[in-house]
Amino acid sequence: MNIYIVIFFQQLLAAGTHLVAKTVTQEVHPVFLTFLRNIFSLIAMLFLFLIREKRVKIEKKDLKHLLWLSFLAVPINQFLYLYGIKFTLASNGALLYAMTPALVLILSYFILKETLTRKKIIGVMVAFTGISIVVFEKGIDFSSDYFYGNVMIFIAVISWALFAIQGKKLVKKYGAFHITALSMIGGAIMFLPIGTYYMVSVGIPTITTQNWWGILYLSLGTSVISYILWFYSLARMDTTKVAVFANAQPILTTILAVIFLNQPITAAFLIGGTITIAGVLLTQRT
Repeated sequence: MNIYIVIFFQQLLAAGTHLVAKTVTQEVHPVFLTFLRNIFSLIAMLFLFLIREKRVKIEKKDLKHLLWLSFLAVPINQFLYLYGIKFTLASNGALLYAMTPALVLILSYFILKETLTRKKIIGVMVAFTGISIVVFEKGIDFSSDYFYGNVMIFIAVISWALFAIQGKKLVKKYGAFHITALSMIGGAIMFLPIGTYYMVSVGIPTITTQNWWGILYLSLGTSVISYILWFYSLARMDTTKVAVFANAQPILTTILAVIFLNQPITAAFLIGGTITIAGVLLTQRT
């Protein structure tokens, strides 16, 4: 199969995630949605893990590190993303996640003491300028749902960047799929008590057929199939090239949001989005 077709399909799945999440969270509470999403993805990921990896290879001394990655992956990243997307635009969610490479650079500088070139520093500054235009598009109103949603997703993106940085050591030691799968499985298990408590306290809500399809999309399409296609692409294409393709995700999400959600495209979003992607591309250049 042509690698470019694979990565385009993977990016299309990822772009659709923001639309589906936005739609489903309007009727299904983010806590319950995260709970259901992770039940399905947990079953699928366990099945794939047993087929491919056979057994857990993690040494006892690395368990605490793995638990931290699991906490970042699901209770923080996935939940805060689903919670935030309820209040903001689908395209904003995609654009904020496009900031991941820039955040990885900044956090790597402080955590891993990696050096930053002048070009990368400029790229980060440009990216943050662009994202600020989008986040503060409706003015500086800290009490607005729009701003609140953007902040929640931004925290989720920070947690994902931390996951990428702090997972490097274990990925080199055990392999990308092994660590990612175990982190997702561990994170899903961590969230089970929260979801169970929600059901006991609030009860099981009625979910429409359309929303069930959305939950399956988020569970299997995003958390399983998209990851598999991502690793498939990384194994056959230079990492930098794969990362560049990922920058197209906000564009795909915006196009899909206009078509399916009738989302208006504002001048602030176009200007801020263009500046953000330009900055991110600059950070990815050697």
